Amino acid sequence: VQLQAYGGGLVQPGGSLRLSCAASGFTLDDYAIGWFRQAPGKEREGVSCISTSDGSTHYADSVKGRFTISRDNAKNTLYLQMNNLKPEDTAVYYCAALYGSTSSCYPELYDYWGQGTQVTVSS
Repeated sequence: VQLQAYGGGLVQPGGSLRLSCAASGFTLDDYAIGWFRQAPGKEREGVSCISTSDGSTHYADSVKGRFTISRDNAKNTLYLQMNNLKPEDTAVYYCAALYGSTSSCYPELYDYWGQGTQVTVSS
């Protein structure tokens, strides 16, 4: 099971980025999957997660209305569209997968993790 996150970078406040997470070695259809982030000196937190069964989603309050999670099971890929980015969104973003159906976004529940991609929001 491998997850590879990419698409991070440096963006100005108010800008947008789209993160992608490519899965290999397993089929996304059977897994809940989500995005998490960790800023320097802070604990890893759930940003947005999506279930496998009904497509239900969870968003952290801090990103509601700005971020959109989606999955393309045919491409075995997860996405995170991030709009109106703020400096406080600066962090390493990780994708992770959990076998089963849930939109819960607690990091400790997730079994498989990608390597992370840096997102920096700064002018």
